[in-house]
Amino acid sequence: MTAAFVLYPEKKDLNNRLLIALVIVAAAIYFMPPLAGIPASMMHVAAVVFFTMTLLATGLLSEYVTALLFFLLATLLAIAPAPVVFSGFASSTLWLVFGGLIVAEGVNSTGLGKRVAAMVLGRFTLSYEMLIAVTVAFSTALAFVMPATLGRILLLLPVFGAVAEHAGLPRGSKGHDGVCLAAIMSTYQCGTAVLPANAPNLVLAGASETLYGVHLTYAEYLLVQFPIMGFVKGLVIALLTCWMMKEATRPVKEVYVRVAMRPEEWRLTIILIAALVVWATDVVHGIQPGWVALAAGLACIFPTVGVMSPAVLNEKIRLGSFFYVAAVLGLGAVLSESDLAKEMGDGVHALLHLERGSDFLNFMSLTLLSSSVGLLTTNPVQPALLAPLAGQFAEASGWPIKAALMTIAVGFTTIILPYQVPPVVVGLQAAGLSLRTTLRFTVPLAIISAILLVPLDYAWWKLIGYPSQ
Repeated sequence: MTAAFVLYPEKKDLNNRLLIALVIVAAAIYFMPPLAGIPASMMHVAAVVFFTMTLLATGLLSEYVTALLFFLLATLLAIAPAPVVFSGFASSTLWLVFGGLIVAEGVNSTGLGKRVAAMVLGRFTLSYEMLIAVTVAFSTALAFVMPATLGRILLLLPVFGAVAEHAGLPRGSKGHDGVCLAAIMSTYQCGTAVLPANAPNLVLAGASETLYGVHLTYAEYLLVQFPIMGFVKGLVIALLTCWMMKEATRPVKEVYVRVAMRPEEWRLTIILIAALVVWATDVVHGIQPGWVALAAGLACIFPTVGVMSPAVLNEKIRLGSFFYVAAVLGLGAVLSESDLAKEMGDGVHALLHLERGSDFLNFMSLTLLSSSVGLLTTNPVQPALLAPLAGQFAEASGWPIKAALMTIAVGFTTIILPYQVPPVVVGLQAAGLSLRTTLRFTVPLAIISAILLVPLDYAWWKLIGYPSQ
């Protein structure tokens, strides 16, 4: 961020002016006379929520700085009790983030991720269709073992790019762009169907636990979300890429040089398999995914059996996202505690006209709402803003609260503009993809999702008895 300011001083000046304007607007909300029927305390909450949400949406400050600023303001201004403001730290979901950060660093530092990617991709360059199919499949599969979208994107793009070049698709060519787009889009969009894989999933799970005492289990989330928004969406991404970006490839006999796996790679493989097994069977034993991730993370840095030195916590793992998720969960709890969420929910309900017995229309309306909110803010904020309203949605539609929460997840599986998902923006920059090229892909994909995948997902829900009382 500092380097960007040095290179572009005008951007720093603009950001400073926007930040000052935001402070003025938030202060005006805080001190303005309460509206009719609204207590002054709710106006105070609205000011802090507006200030925090706008910072998260615009990126004027780093996410972790915004998170710490929220904790400070919420505590000093006493907009909610401290246990509510800091309730995110008590959520098992936050520790899923923490454990995931350690596991993701292990996959990177041991070289296991690159090894598996190169071994798999190096064998499938006989045709462009096969290369794209394996790219999408592997990007999706990695979401099950590496719970960090940005980490997966930065891990796989160099491998995908190298394989594409070996297959006769030079950087900057249409075919090379297609490989990178397929990797980036499937990494995020298909990953939203796997509970620990993406930040919005974790925020939703944490908010449901913090606000409603509802635990979204790994297996249930996978059953409800993955068949359509993971598997079928992956097929759509592959087909769309082959249709729009196809170029001729040349066969490659071998891209990956065979080297024996090191002991730490074998140990990490065992840790990952064990974590996956425990995650997938959580409906049987009841252990929440966060504690499984924390155990896996500890195993990665534990003396003798681990794959990294414990010093990695101080040297390489960036804990910004840890505080970010904690703040977002606390923000949702503050919204709910202040009744501001109820007021917002009543307004949204009046706009959407949710009705009992109109399950399909309710499903489409809530999904559209969730997707639309993504145009106004970054994707982890979508569930933070909407989860406190889920109670009103559930009551109006006659659904159980868990079904309303799951519908929010369907909405954030789709992105229209790249800025909605920060890891996607980083991936596009790393791959050298232009905004025009990206929009030519994301807009048709969003339209297909709205017209085909969302109704198909509703049919899947009905088939498995979701939503149900």
